[in-house]
Amino acid sequence: MTHTENQPAAGATTQADAAAPAAGAATAAPAAGATAATDAEPHPGKVAFLFPGQGSQKVGMGLHLLDRRPDLLETYYREADDILDLPLSKLCFEGPEETLRDTAITQPAIFLTSLATLDLLAEQGVRPDVVAGHSLGEYTALVAAGVLEWRDALRLVRRRGQLMAGVNAEVPGAMAAVLGLDLATVEEICARVAAETGEVAEVANDNEPGQSVVSGQADAIEKVRAAAQEAGAVKAIALPVGAPFHCGLMRGIEEEFAAELDRVTFREPTATVVSGVTADYATGAQDITAALRRQLAGRVRWTESVRLMAASGVTQFVEVGPGKVLSGLCRRIVPELTSYTTADERRLAKVIDALAPTAAVAA
Repeated sequence: MTHTENQPAAGATTQADAAAPAAGAATAAPAAGATAATDAEPHPGKVAFLFPGQGSQKVGMGLHLLDRRPDLLETYYREADDILDLPLSKLCFEGPEETLRDTAITQPAIFLTSLATLDLLAEQGVRPDVVAGHSLGEYTALVAAGVLEWRDALRLVRRRGQLMAGVNAEVPGAMAAVLGLDLATVEEICARVAAETGEVAEVANDNEPGQSVVSGQADAIEKVRAAAQEAGAVKAIALPVGAPFHCGLMRGIEEEFAAELDRVTFREPTATVVSGVTADYATGAQDITAALRRQLAGRVRWTESVRLMAASGVTQFVEVGPGKVLSGLCRRIVPELTSYTTADERRLAKVIDALAPTAAVAA
């Protein structure tokens, strides 16, 4: 489920986790269902917005957004602080890094930064045809698609992070990125280690061909790392995450989190949504809530999700939020297509320059 900016190798990013209204429109989804241009568009093909998950956090994230749109501070950041009774904006902007890495903090912080980025892009007329998120990122994707109101999504990701952190407190877990082995080999190694130790060791993320993330109990994951290296992995690197995401250890919190989901209104999507759990389209609110429940312990099928979007006519991917993990994965999964990031002013400006005219034609 996750990806991390602590990259296991040059150019080989991993997502470990795993998820806006126009200016002044804090109660509405950010032009959520407005899809990119399909008439007379100078850029053929569809635009997909991709939202990062845990591991993309960085102290100072989002500050470049406030340089363009100071109003975002009050519209989102200050309100999020009040909703969660937490100095989330200060942690995003100033850290410390150790606190920002706490799963219960990381998840709402990444969500909030992605949400503000989404709002800024919407104001510029840059809107998606398709949305998808890597684990946590699915919550921001659902705001973009009009399914969730952003405050509800913020509360959900905060609770999600707290529950996941609680699992790790009870059963210390770990995650590791395995580079250079095919998925079937990593699955076989996990199954063998689980059988030998009686502990949980599973593939949590299929991030790209040749890059998997494994998750489970700490000792078992250490054995998977060693076995992967013996099998010829280029690298098998422990990830600095706060919990063993997307494995069977998370099943114990599914019921409690399902109760949280039941308290929230899910609307029918007004834009195309791809679920990372199913690597398929989520066509209704019921499908979406079921996928979010399964997501806690289920594998992130990112390679399949990206290929599905490409096969459906997506030609441009925009990573909306902090980091550059997902754009890097897309470049390796579908190198012939274009991938953008928005994590700093230079890259954000490039997205707006490239895609705003396209969206403006349809507006």
